Amino acid sequence: MQNPKNHSRLALRAICALGLATLSHVAWAQDAKRDDFYWLGQINKASAVINTDEGLLDKAVAPRIAKGLQSVLSAGEAPNGKRPGLVITFEPLLIEAAGVEATLLHAGRSSQDMLATVRSATQRDNLLRLAQQLRQTRAQLLQLAQTHAATIVPNYTNGVAAQPNSYGHYLLGHLAGLDRDAQRLQQAFARLDQSAMGTTVLNGTSWPLNRERMAKYLGYPTTVDNAYDAAQILAAEMPAEIGAVASSIALHVGAFVEDVMVQYAQPRPWILLREGGGNTYVSSAMPQKRNPGLLNDTRAQASRVLTLGIGRLIAQHNIPPGMSDNKSSRDSAAVVDATLATLQAFDRVLAGLVVNPERALEELNLDWTASQEVADVLMREHKLPFRVGHHFASEIVSFAKERDIKPSDFPYADAQRIYAATIKHEMGQDNGRLPMSESALRAALDPVAIVRHRMTAGGPQPKEMARMIAQSQQRLAQDEQWVVERRNRIAAALAQLDRDFARLAAQ
Repeated sequence: MQNPKNHSRLALRAICALGLATLSHVAWAQDAKRDDFYWLGQINKASAVINTDEGLLDKAVAPRIAKGLQSVLSAGEAPNGKRPGLVITFEPLLIEAAGVEATLLHAGRSSQDMLATVRSATQRDNLLRLAQQLRQTRAQLLQLAQTHAATIVPNYTNGVAAQPNSYGHYLLGHLAGLDRDAQRLQQAFARLDQSAMGTTVLNGTSWPLNRERMAKYLGYPTTVDNAYDAAQILAAEMPAEIGAVASSIALHVGAFVEDVMVQYAQPRPWILLREGGGNTYVSSAMPQKRNPGLLNDTRAQASRVLTLGIGRLIAQHNIPPGMSDNKSSRDSAAVVDATLATLQAFDRVLAGLVVNPERALEELNLDWTASQEVADVLMREHKLPFRVGHHFASEIVSFAKERDIKPSDFPYADAQRIYAATIKHEMGQDNGRLPMSESALRAALDPVAIVRHRMTAGGPQPKEMARMIAQSQQRLAQDEQWVVERRNRIAAALAQLDRDFARLAAQ
């Protein structure tokens, strides 16, 4: 088993390294400059090139307008340069640089479709950043699950120790939730990844605009089909959907953090944060305390994401189409930035976790979390109705807890007596004999054996753990490729636009 496990870990590390190396050659450091001003510039570039080619802009005038536009964009790149993010504040700079004829670019356009496109483009960039960080966090969670595939710990329901489980299996459960968040993000991205350009205001224009070519230049695979939908419905809907995706991520992170926090109330926890490195800090008054500052900070970050995410819904609530309450690029970016900070803090939590397998197993053996297996064995091997076996096991637990008896120390004679009483009460049979031998009863209460011998698909047994880990590795690789493909598609489209615009400006 050791070699396959090592091979899986090496494969996962290779996937992570390949992903980072692949992305490093993509010029994504310019994210900081891909603001509203940048995208207004790209829209104007595309309008100049397309409308000149389509005969909507006089070819004698187009190069002068292009040169003026380039001067505005170059000035915006300079330190402290003006970078207005609205059509009505961008256009005066263009008029100043190229004359009022520069407004010929505005044929068949409106601030409605232009700003809807600007916002979707910036949101698109932000979602790709979030997708990459989410993939990185999931990869770290998977690596931790591999490390602890055979670590047996208590799991809890309703705040009470419930059953033994593999800690790796528990982590894969949390990973499944984040996997669905990645799916939600990709589905939201697909709805966002449509060009509104050319829809103008409400119902299109009499200008014969080439919407498909405009979409291609801006890196969109398609256009928004309905002109009214483009700027009035979809543009207001997407910030709320991005907020919902971010909120789901925050809920998953918060649940994990709170589960770890429960251990900090125990005098002898089986899981803690490694001290130092900003993970914990000493109380100013109580020298014995090691407060889990990183957990508290991560939870607070997740709460901020929820606040911002729900805020996107509230801002969109009870307003008619056409209002701009919820459309701000800044507000959507704030949601994503807060989610990125939450996931980065969560990465630190995962890196700082210290699991004590011996202490976890001790806690399991101090409690009766394996008692359901007694009922299962009685039904599976001796055909006793489950509820009767459940009542028998429950009576054993009650008897033991009243007398502070651990599972490993429970007297077999008392188990026989309780079984006979249960059978008489539940089934009206006298002289019921416990069909499990003493060794079989002890084996049924062994938490390690219970986990190892689970048969359910998706369970913690070694074979299923190996299968689920392999599937998770495959999903991570696919999601990495998904991000790379979209970033490369956008980058290639913008590079082609820049080349074509440069030729126009050089005439």
